[in-house]
Order: sequence, then C-alpha cells, then structure tokens
Amino acid sequence: MDSSEPEVLIRRRGRLGHIILNRPKAINALTHGMVREVLAALAAWEHDDGVGTVLLTGAGERGLCAGGDIVAIYRDARAGGRATAGFWADEYVLNARIARYPKPYVAFMDGLVLGGGVGVSAHGSVRIVTERTKVGMPEVGIGFVPDIGGTWLLSRAPGELGTHLALTAGSASGPDAIVLGLADHFVPGADLPALADALAEEPAGEAAARFAVRDVPPSPLAGQREWIDQCYAPDSVEEILRRLRAHPAPAARAAAGEILGKSPTALKVTLASLRRARGLGSLEEVLDQEYRVSLRCLEGREFAEGVRAQVIDKDRTPRWDPPMLGEVSAAQVEAFFAGLGPRELGLALART
Repeated sequence: MDSSEPEVLIRRRGRLGHIILNRPKAINALTHGMVREVLAALAAWEHDDGVGTVLLTGAGERGLCAGGDIVAIYRDARAGGRATAGFWADEYVLNARIARYPKPYVAFMDGLVLGGGVGVSAHGSVRIVTERTKVGMPEVGIGFVPDIGGTWLLSRAPGELGTHLALTAGSASGPDAIVLGLADHFVPGADLPALADALAEEPAGEAAARFAVRDVPPSPLAGQREWIDQCYAPDSVEEILRRLRAHPAPAARAAAGEILGKSPTALKVTLASLRRARGLGSLEEVLDQEYRVSLRCLEGREFAEGVRAQVIDKDRTPRWDPPMLGEVSAAQVEAFFAGLGPRELGLALART
C-alpha cells in the first residue's frame, strides 16, 4: 500500500455503506485515526435513508484486523501512556456504538481477527466467518487483559469456553466462533464478494442467510466442552491449573502448559474480569470496567515486558514480575478494578 493511501476507505454502493480497514501490511491493525474515521462514518450513515446496511471488511489477504497497533501502544506506555488512554477511550466508544447501531452492521471476519479486530466485528448484528477465520483474544500472552468488550463476549460464551480461550490466549476457528457466540454465519471465503454485492441491494439478514452454509463444519472447541467446563469452573487460576493437570484428556494438560507461560498477574486479573463481567448488566458497564483495568495495565510493567519479549526483541522469554501465581495477591488484583475518578470512561452513566 502506498503510504499516501488512507488507513480507512469509505465507499457507498447502492444501499450499502462499506468501511474497509486499509493497512494490509499490518493486518489492518487499528490506529486512533482509524477508530475516529469509523466512528465518523457510522455517525454520518445512521440518519442517512440512502444507507440500509453497513459492511466492515479488511484490505489484503491476511485478515480483517490483528488488533490495536501494539508497537505504538508500547512506545506510548514507555512515555507515560497519555495517547493510548485517548485511543482506548474512543475505541471502546466505537465498540459500544457498533453494538447499539440501529442499522444492520455486517462484519466479514475472514482471516485473522484478533483483539481490537474482535471489537469492531463481534459486537455487530450480522457476523460472517469463513474457512480461513482465526479469532483470538491473545492479551494474556503480552501481560495484558482482554478488552474491547471481550470480557463481555467471552463471559457469555457457553459454559467455560470463553474462560479457556482467554486464559490460554488460544484461537478459534470459524465454526468455533459461532459456538462461542462471536459470529452468526459461515460463508465460504470465495462467496464473500458476491455477498457484498447482494448487501448493496437486499436486506442484510436475507442476503447473509442465502449465502450461509447450512451444514457448518464441526467446531473443535464444542467437542471439548466436557473437560473445559469441568476444569475452568473454579474462580482461582491455581485451581483451574490443578484440574487441567489432573484431567486425563491430553488437550487439558496441553492447556495447562499454555497457561503457565503467560503473565501470572494478567491471568489472575483476566479471570477476575471475566467473573465480574458475568455479573454486570450491560456492555457499557463492562467497557467501563475494562477501561479501568487497561489503564492499570498500561501503568504497570507486565504489558511493556510482554510486548518487548513477543514483538520488539522477539526473544519470547518475558520476565514476569512476580513470576509465580502464588505471589500475585488478591489485593494486587483488586487494585486493577479501583475507580479512576475524573478519568472514568463513563459509558454506562451516559446511557442512563
């Protein structure tokens, strides 16, 4: 892509308003400017009778969106984190806006859909996955905690599937995403252009249903519900690990190994975030909670260390502090959820 090309392309065709995330070399990772442009497009189209449906897609062949621009966030964190706080505030506003949008909001979740990519797609009303879809919330692997409404979505997945995905930083296939409640329809990737054409002429629900595969391929995650629900039921990461290690299913023991490599602090805060999200009554309340947690992660050292190890230096050997789960106290976890005072996001309050 030419550096002069816009990061978001806004198109109109028939009754379709088409938003294209346009940073293909970065798998369309979100910048603050991109978030603002999508918000502006949604605002312009909400009361435009000529637009019946909004479609979100990603440029390139690799995926819809790989999340936020982690390198930019890392650099800002080291400088004090002021720019990232503003970026997240607008991003979470966008997530809530998508969820409440009065017109059909269709997302083609083709290829990689990670972190912030989930936020701009899975809150939509018509969510399309393909045989290439790979959805994930990999935050604990970089010392962070699922955000963008991710704890709202994952805490409401069947059984403990969402807990498993969050604590292992694992990925879900297209059929998995449907089972998790993150997507609605499975459409072969080759049919997406024709579906986009249909969306310009006919109601979104009818078009999506016409192109959707009736016999969706099996979901690997759904076939593992028994041990996942049993092992992830506790409200303690230590007890979850004990159950995983003791379970005879090889996949359970493999999950334990995945979890052990993640930030102990991020793991405990993630589990607490998921359990708290289950008790909250709206996406806005959860986004307010996630904003508190995200800013506390930005102020701490785990996130910067995780990004350093995985993205900057790529030595894949983060030095977590503390390094052991038992060394992360309940008081330390609780501190992530404390109010922010004048810095509160306030989405739930704005809705009342």
